[in-house]
Amino acid sequence: MSVPGHSQDTLQAAGRRSLVDTAIDALREQLAAGAWPVGARIPTEHELAERLQVGRNTVREAIRVLVHAGMLVSRQGEGTFVRSTSDPAAVLRGVQRSGVRDVLEVRAALEAEGARLAALRHTPEDIVRMRAALAREAEVIAAHPERGGREATVEHDLEFHTAVVEAAHNPALAEVYRYFGASVRESMRTAFGDHEMPEVVVATHEALVDAIESGDPDRAEAACRALLAEPIAAVEQLIAAIAARK
Repeated sequence: MSVPGHSQDTLQAAGRRSLVDTAIDALREQLAAGAWPVGARIPTEHELAERLQVGRNTVREAIRVLVHAGMLVSRQGEGTFVRSTSDPAAVLRGVQRSGVRDVLEVRAALEAEGARLAALRHTPEDIVRMRAALAREAEVIAAHPERGGREATVEHDLEFHTAVVEAAHNPALAEVYRYFGASVRESMRTAFGDHEMPEVVVATHEALVDAIESGDPDRAEAACRALLAEPIAAVEQLIAAIAARK
Protein backbone atom coordinates (compact mmCIF):
# COMPACT_ATOMS: atom_id res chain seq x y z
CA MET A 1 0.00 0.00 0.00
CA SER A 2 1.49 3.33 -1.04
CA VAL A 3 1.61 6.30 1.23
CA PRO A 4 -0.08 9.38 -0.31
CA GLY A 5 2.46 12.05 -1.15
CA HIS A 6 5.42 9.83 -0.21
CA SER A 7 6.89 9.66 -3.74
CA GLN A 8 6.47 13.39 -4.22
CA ASP A 9 8.17 14.12 -0.89
CA THR A 10 11.05 11.83 -1.87
CA LEU A 11 11.45 13.59 -5.20
CA GLN A 12 11.40 16.98 -3.50
CA ALA A 13 14.05 15.82 -1.03
CA ALA A 14 16.18 14.46 -3.87
CA GLY A 15 15.79 17.71 -5.76
CA ARG A 16 16.79 19.71 -2.72
CA ARG A 17 19.82 17.48 -2.17
CA SER A 18 20.82 18.02 -5.77
CA LEU A 19 20.56 21.80 -5.32
CA VAL A 20 22.74 21.64 -2.20
CA ASP A 21 25.33 19.54 -4.03
CA THR A 22 25.31 22.00 -6.91
CA ALA A 23 25.80 24.90 -4.49
CA ILE A 24 28.64 23.05 -2.74
CA ASP A 25 30.39 22.39 -6.06
CA ALA A 26 29.95 26.01 -7.15
CA LEU A 27 31.38 27.36 -3.89
CA ARG A 28 34.29 24.89 -4.03
CA GLU A 29 35.11 26.09 -7.55
CA GLN A 30 35.01 29.72 -6.42
CA LEU A 31 37.31 28.96 -3.49
CA ALA A 32 39.75 26.99 -5.67
CA ALA A 33 39.79 29.82 -8.22
CA GLY A 34 40.76 32.30 -5.51
CA ALA A 35 37.55 34.32 -5.62
CA TRP A 36 38.02 34.87 -1.89
CA PRO A 37 41.53 34.53 -0.41
CA VAL A 38 42.27 32.70 2.82
CA GLY A 39 41.11 34.82 5.73
CA ALA A 40 38.58 36.78 3.67
CA ARG A 41 34.90 36.91 4.53
CA ILE A 42 32.67 35.37 1.88
CA PRO A 43 29.47 37.13 0.72
CA THR A 44 26.34 36.84 2.82
CA GLU A 45 23.84 34.02 2.40
CA HIS A 46 21.48 36.42 0.63
CA GLU A 47 24.17 37.51 -1.86
CA LEU A 48 25.27 33.93 -2.53
CA ALA A 49 21.68 32.80 -2.99
CA GLU A 50 21.18 35.46 -5.66
CA ARG A 51 24.46 34.56 -7.42
CA LEU A 52 23.73 30.83 -7.40
CA GLN A 53 20.01 31.23 -8.09
CA VAL A 54 19.03 29.03 -5.13
CA GLY A 55 17.31 29.56 -1.81
CA ARG A 56 19.05 30.83 1.30
CA ASN A 57 18.43 27.51 3.08
CA THR A 58 20.31 25.73 0.27
CA VAL A 59 23.23 28.13 0.66
CA ARG A 60 23.15 27.67 4.43
CA GLU A 61 23.40 23.88 4.07
CA ALA A 62 26.20 24.16 1.51
CA ILE A 63 28.19 26.44 3.82
CA ARG A 64 27.64 24.04 6.72
CA VAL A 65 29.15 21.20 4.64
CA LEU A 66 32.19 23.30 3.67
CA VAL A 67 32.70 24.37 7.29
CA HIS A 68 32.72 20.69 8.28
CA ALA A 69 35.18 19.99 5.45
CA GLY A 70 37.55 22.62 6.83
CA MET A 71 37.34 25.03 3.90
CA LEU A 72 35.26 27.67 5.72
CA VAL A 73 34.90 28.82 9.31
CA SER A 74 31.87 30.57 10.79
CA ARG A 75 32.30 33.26 13.44
CA GLN A 76 29.19 34.26 15.30
CA GLY A 77 28.29 37.88 14.67
CA GLU A 78 31.05 38.30 12.07
CA GLY A 79 30.18 36.01 9.16
CA THR A 80 31.85 33.11 7.37
CA PHE A 81 35.52 33.21 6.44
CA VAL A 82 37.83 31.23 4.15
CA ARG A 83 40.04 28.75 5.98
CA SER A 84 41.38 26.85 2.95
CA THR A 85 40.99 27.16 -0.82
CA SER A 86 41.24 23.39 -1.27
CA ASP A 87 39.19 20.59 0.26
CA PRO A 88 41.53 18.82 2.73
CA ALA A 89 39.53 15.60 2.53
CA ALA A 90 39.75 15.57 -1.27
CA VAL A 91 43.49 16.19 -1.11
CA LEU A 92 43.99 13.30 1.31
CA ARG A 93 41.78 11.00 -0.76
CA GLY A 94 44.03 11.80 -3.72
CA VAL A 95 47.05 10.90 -1.64
CA GLN A 96 45.49 7.55 -0.75
CA ARG A 97 45.14 6.72 -4.44
CA SER A 98 48.81 7.40 -5.13
CA GLY A 99 51.37 4.77 -6.11
CA VAL A 100 53.72 3.01 -3.73
CA ARG A 101 56.67 5.32 -4.51
CA ASP A 102 54.58 8.44 -3.92
CA VAL A 103 53.23 7.01 -0.68
CA LEU A 104 56.69 6.11 0.61
CA GLU A 105 58.07 9.56 -0.24
CA VAL A 106 55.28 11.35 1.60
CA ARG A 107 55.56 8.84 4.42
CA ALA A 108 59.28 9.64 4.68
CA ALA A 109 58.53 13.36 4.96
CA LEU A 110 55.87 12.86 7.62
CA GLU A 111 57.86 10.37 9.66
CA ALA A 112 61.14 12.28 9.45
CA GLU A 113 59.51 15.33 10.99
CA GLY A 114 57.66 13.09 13.43
CA ALA A 115 60.90 11.45 14.51
CA ARG A 116 62.59 14.83 14.89
CA LEU A 117 59.81 16.13 17.14
CA ALA A 118 59.61 12.81 18.98
CA ALA A 119 63.25 13.18 20.01
CA LEU A 120 62.32 16.46 21.70
CA ARG A 121 58.93 15.54 23.15
CA HIS A 122 58.76 11.77 23.76
CA THR A 123 57.75 10.28 27.08
CA PRO A 124 59.07 7.04 28.61
CA GLU A 125 55.74 5.44 27.67
CA ASP A 126 56.30 6.35 24.01
CA ILE A 127 59.63 4.51 24.00
CA VAL A 128 58.05 1.46 25.66
CA ARG A 129 55.33 1.44 22.99
CA MET A 130 57.85 1.56 20.13
CA ARG A 131 60.00 -1.22 21.57
CA ALA A 132 56.93 -3.40 22.24
CA ALA A 133 55.82 -3.07 18.61
CA LEU A 134 59.32 -4.01 17.46
CA ALA A 135 59.40 -7.03 19.75
CA ARG A 136 56.14 -8.29 18.28
CA GLU A 137 57.46 -7.73 14.77
CA ALA A 138 60.66 -9.63 15.54
CA GLU A 139 58.60 -12.54 16.89
CA VAL A 140 56.57 -12.74 13.69
CA ILE A 141 59.70 -12.65 11.54
CA ALA A 142 61.29 -15.43 13.60
CA ALA A 143 58.13 -17.54 13.38
CA HIS A 144 57.81 -17.04 9.61
CA PRO A 145 61.31 -17.13 8.09
CA GLU A 146 59.84 -17.74 4.62
CA ARG A 147 59.39 -14.56 2.60
CA GLY A 148 55.63 -14.88 2.16
CA GLY A 149 54.97 -15.14 5.88
CA ARG A 150 56.49 -11.74 6.50
CA GLU A 151 53.33 -10.02 5.30
CA ALA A 152 52.09 -10.74 8.81
CA THR A 153 54.54 -8.09 10.08
CA VAL A 154 52.70 -5.29 8.25
CA GLU A 155 50.35 -4.45 11.12
CA HIS A 156 53.15 -4.48 13.70
CA ASP A 157 55.39 -2.35 11.48
CA LEU A 158 52.62 0.16 10.95
CA GLU A 159 52.01 0.15 14.70
CA PHE A 160 55.67 1.00 15.23
CA HIS A 161 55.75 3.85 12.73
CA THR A 162 52.49 5.25 14.07
CA ALA A 163 53.99 5.18 17.57
CA VAL A 164 56.96 7.21 16.28
CA VAL A 165 54.71 9.88 14.77
CA GLU A 166 52.43 10.04 17.80
CA ALA A 167 55.47 10.45 20.07
CA ALA A 168 55.84 13.89 18.46
CA HIS A 169 52.71 14.88 20.42
CA ASN A 170 51.47 17.00 17.54
CA PRO A 171 47.74 16.27 17.10
CA ALA A 172 47.63 17.68 13.56
CA LEU A 173 50.56 15.56 12.39
CA ALA A 174 49.12 12.47 14.06
CA GLU A 175 45.70 13.04 12.48
CA VAL A 176 47.14 13.39 8.97
CA TYR A 177 49.22 10.27 9.49
CA ARG A 178 46.22 8.28 10.75
CA TYR A 179 44.21 9.30 7.69
CA PHE A 180 47.21 8.46 5.53
CA GLY A 181 47.60 5.12 7.34
CA ALA A 182 45.45 3.22 4.85
CA SER A 183 47.83 4.12 2.03
CA VAL A 184 50.85 3.32 4.18
CA ARG A 185 49.37 -0.08 5.04
CA GLU A 186 48.54 -0.84 1.41
CA SER A 187 51.96 0.25 0.18
CA MET A 188 53.61 -1.94 2.80
CA ARG A 189 51.49 -4.94 1.81
CA THR A 190 52.48 -4.33 -1.79
CA ALA A 191 56.14 -4.08 -0.78
CA PHE A 192 56.19 -7.11 1.49
CA GLY A 193 54.39 -9.19 -1.11
CA ASP A 194 57.15 -8.56 -3.66
CA HIS A 195 60.27 -10.69 -3.43
CA GLU A 196 62.38 -7.91 -4.93
CA MET A 197 61.69 -5.61 -2.01
CA PRO A 198 64.24 -5.53 0.84
CA GLU A 199 63.43 -7.51 3.96
CA VAL A 200 62.45 -5.75 7.16
CA VAL A 201 65.54 -5.13 9.29
CA VAL A 202 64.61 -4.77 12.95
CA ALA A 203 68.06 -3.33 13.72
CA THR A 204 67.39 -0.15 11.69
CA HIS A 205 64.11 0.29 13.56
CA GLU A 206 65.89 -0.15 16.87
CA ALA A 207 68.44 2.46 15.78
CA LEU A 208 65.58 4.90 15.24
CA VAL A 209 64.19 4.26 18.73
CA ASP A 210 67.67 4.74 20.21
CA ALA A 211 68.05 8.02 18.33
CA ILE A 212 64.67 9.29 19.55
CA GLU A 213 65.45 8.23 23.10
CA SER A 214 68.78 10.11 22.93
CA GLY A 215 66.89 13.38 22.55
CA ASP A 216 68.93 14.40 19.48
CA PRO A 217 66.46 15.60 16.77
CA ASP A 218 69.06 15.58 13.96
CA ARG A 219 70.10 12.02 14.79
CA ALA A 220 66.45 10.91 14.95
CA GLU A 221 65.60 12.46 11.59
CA ALA A 222 68.67 10.90 9.97
CA ALA A 223 67.85 7.47 11.43
CA CYS A 224 64.30 7.71 10.12
CA ARG A 225 65.38 8.70 6.62
CA ALA A 226 67.99 5.92 6.60
CA LEU A 227 65.32 3.40 7.57
CA LEU A 228 63.05 4.42 4.69
CA ALA A 229 65.79 5.01 2.09
CA GLU A 230 66.17 1.33 1.19
CA PRO A 231 62.51 0.59 0.38
CA ILE A 232 62.24 3.84 -1.60
CA ALA A 233 65.37 2.90 -3.61
CA ALA A 234 63.97 -0.60 -4.18
CA VAL A 235 60.72 0.84 -5.52
CA GLU A 236 62.67 3.11 -7.86
CA GLN A 237 64.51 0.07 -9.22
CA LEU A 238 61.28 -1.87 -9.71
CA ILE A 239 59.66 1.06 -11.57
CA ALA A 240 62.73 1.38 -13.80
CA ALA A 241 62.72 -2.37 -14.49
CA ILE A 242 59.02 -2.32 -15.42
CA ALA A 243 59.55 0.68 -17.71
CA ALA A 244 62.48 -1.07 -19.42
CA ARG A 245 60.30 -4.08 -20.25
CA LYS A 246 57.69 -1.94 -22.01
